[in-house]
Amino acid sequence: MYIRRTTIKSRQTGQPYYTYRLVESIREGGRVRQRTLLNLGRHFEVPREQWAALVQRMEHLVGGQPDLLPADLDTQWEEAAQRYAAQLIRTRASVAEGRSAEAADYQSVDVDSLELLRPRSVAVEHVALAAVRQVGLDRKLAALGFNGPQQAAAIGTLVARMVAPGSELATHYWLQHHSALGELIDYDFLGLDLMALYRISDQLLKHKGALEGFLYAQERTLFDFEEVITLYDLTNTFCEGTAKVNANAALGKSKEKRSDCPLVTLALVLDASGFPKRSEIFPGNVSEPKTLAQMLGKLTAEHTGNAPTVVLDAGIASEENIAWLVENGYRYLVVSRKRHREFDPDAAVLIKQGDELTIRAQRRVHADTGEVELYCHSSQREKKEQGIAELFAKRFEAALEKLAEGLHKKGTVKRYEKVLERLGRLREKYARGAQYYEISVEQDPASGKATAITWQRTKPIAETLPGVYCLRTNEAHWDEATLWRTYTMLSDLEAVFRSLKSELGLRPIFHRKTDRESGHLFISVLAYHLVHTIRFQLKAADIHLSWEGVRRELAGQDRVTATLRRADGKTVHIRKATRAEPRQQVIYDALGISDRPGRTERTIA
Repeated sequence: MYIRRTTIKSRQTGQPYYTYRLVESIREGGRVRQRTLLNLGRHFEVPREQWAALVQRMEHLVGGQPDLLPADLDTQWEEAAQRYAAQLIRTRASVAEGRSAEAADYQSVDVDSLELLRPRSVAVEHVALAAVRQVGLDRKLAALGFNGPQQAAAIGTLVARMVAPGSELATHYWLQHHSALGELIDYDFLGLDLMALYRISDQLLKHKGALEGFLYAQERTLFDFEEVITLYDLTNTFCEGTAKVNANAALGKSKEKRSDCPLVTLALVLDASGFPKRSEIFPGNVSEPKTLAQMLGKLTAEHTGNAPTVVLDAGIASEENIAWLVENGYRYLVVSRKRHREFDPDAAVLIKQGDELTIRAQRRVHADTGEVELYCHSSQREKKEQGIAELFAKRFEAALEKLAEGLHKKGTVKRYEKVLERLGRLREKYARGAQYYEISVEQDPASGKATAITWQRTKPIAETLPGVYCLRTNEAHWDEATLWRTYTMLSDLEAVFRSLKSELGLRPIFHRKTDRESGHLFISVLAYHLVHTIRFQLKAADIHLSWEGVRRELAGQDRVTATLRRADGKTVHIRKATRAEPRQQVIYDALGISDRPGRTERTIA
């Protein structure tokens, strides 16, 4: 074997370039010809002075002599030698799956020659790929015009986002050097250009509407759920850098306390089963209430029967939006923006009671509008709000003490009007705590200066009804328990946002261009479709794991190559997955997929 360099002229530019092949000389009919064993591509980086040693090392690996490292081969090229040797073995491999016991292949081998090479993670990739095929995403990509390499790049990008989220560069390295995904889809990611991952992001974004509609339709068919509830909420994430050429990046109020960075807003519409129906990207400073009509408007025409009940948080539940929902035939359940709290324990119904949580609800119906108000009291929420109120009260008192002490020090504010101004700012800053205090400021009539500040708590925290919140709805026939349970579905949407950010690499955004940023977010949403498909089935089997938990349980199963020398001097190469452990077997059984990812490949050299 040896490496041959060939000069080729580009048809597009007319410029010459080199391509590299691994070839061998064979004799046929008295003539010697060259046979290509491997196409090494245009980007073969091993320097010419290392070629002979590289080929020698490959021959050792293929021939079952992995310990024989040629002295002339730099250690940095050892991985390249193993990689190309593995490719060569695969091209010669025969499939060994499905052999009967009668056809069992017994070999006489040297046990001491056993070597295990090229471990590659496979378990999570296997589960993710099963979800891709279950929802028919691979078939949809083909129908949209994605060719073979583009399908591989798209699936590689999505699975990488599920298994090892990172940048395109990190994804490219993971696909080439850490994952066995290429073996599962029969595609060699070593030939994948890095730019192909950037281009595939653009192509997926181009078909955003078609892909989202297709996936949701598939999920409804697969799991047979009714479209009864629609959840809608928004979150934002931050961009690294200035993002000056990103039209969506804008300064705003960050939900991750990163208001120092440009923000991008992601809006999601989910159904009650947790499957995304639609996503949209808005500027980071968007007014949340103004997004509702745009997000739900496109879905309104799709309803063939009764429109689903829309569940919204207070930030979106403006009077204008509620009127829009009613006008378009939607029922609604929203968190009221009403600041005044009301609650009569004697008129309330017990909804839930546990060790640390008690929920009671009081129902009221407006005689004029028929709208239902549900005042809910949560013991857990009461404890939390009381703690926050006490904290703000202590901070407010500390600020008052500092202001009062300053009246007797040089260089501090003492003018009566200025002191009142300072008090006003303190009340605004510590509003949660200031509401419980009455404050007096004494003034020296002669100098016009403030001489003393006194305060006392006049209202107990309990008077503000901590733990009470109000829900509004036009679902007049639902009882208190149904209304409350439906409202709590919003927490599922919050969990989706947490999963997107922490488990699927949504944040931060490193892309400068708008389309690339949008593509990054959309890939995370597509990945979540697949993640939720997996977790939905696991929950049905009473396996309640986060996606991070699923990844953790599946970690450790790899595809490996075992090499052994036979008695006749030839080497047997076997590549297959390691045996699944019991914790992994449970997941595979719940999903109805094989516990041995990939084919068993065997060759003799």
